[in-house]
Amino acid sequence: MLLCIDIGNTHTDIGILQPGRQASAHSTTTLPTAELSEIGGAISSLRSTKPFTGIAFCSVVPAATERLDDLLAHLEIPLWQLTHSVDLGVPIHYPKPSEIGQDRLANTAGACALGKPPVVVIDLGTAVTFDIISQRGGYEGGIITPGPALMTRYLHERTAQLPLVEDILTPVNSAIGKSTQEAMRIGAVLGFVGAIQACLDSIESELLAAGESAPRIITAGGAAELISNRLRQTTTDIPHLALRGLAAAWALNHSSAEN
Repeated sequence: MLLCIDIGNTHTDIGILQPGRQASAHSTTTLPTAELSEIGGAISSLRSTKPFTGIAFCSVVPAATERLDDLLAHLEIPLWQLTHSVDLGVPIHYPKPSEIGQDRLANTAGACALGKPPVVVIDLGTAVTFDIISQRGGYEGGIITPGPALMTRYLHERTAQLPLVEDILTPVNSAIGKSTQEAMRIGAVLGFVGAIQACLDSIESELLAAGESAPRIITAGGAAELISNRLRQTTTDIPHLALRGLAAAWALNHSSAEN
């Protein structure tokens, strides 16, 4: 078994998976990235459930990347980092691959392990990323936009009287807010869905104009439920997509791993 770690800006996801394609995550846990020093305890708890012989990780927080090796050194288990230089299962058709977030690379590996391109991955976290993998060129690039929590936080921080609205997951039942907080939440949620739809429509049109077939749409991340059944296109939500991508990429890059 393989321990997979996805270090994000806000949260770090940890799970144990069987290396290979279409692996599902077992015994997962999440901790705040700011509390990465607690990862030892979380890993010990997981290890008691399912022993593992390797560790694969991706990170978008350089400071956390530097700390991880020190925190896990006592385990004496191979530690492997997914970067743009490893085999993802598809080529990278991007001018500066080193600029691509490792979480986006992991999502790409996970999406391609689940089926052939073209595919669009929408990861809805603190930031929302669109990653486009074409049938002809592989990883092409994407879009980055703020998530709804960033929208409400920005309004609070940049205005004198608007409150901090943290509840963005409660369903919106009306487009007319009856309080300041409700108005802000409606704006964040409905505006967020509209922005996702506009980006997705433009991506799909560009792919079709280039001779690609209609892409599969995969969603991931904590805010994915906000757009569930709200888009014109059919979407498939894949929990822990980055962890699954780490397991798939590990298998591609380690000849001893089982597929």
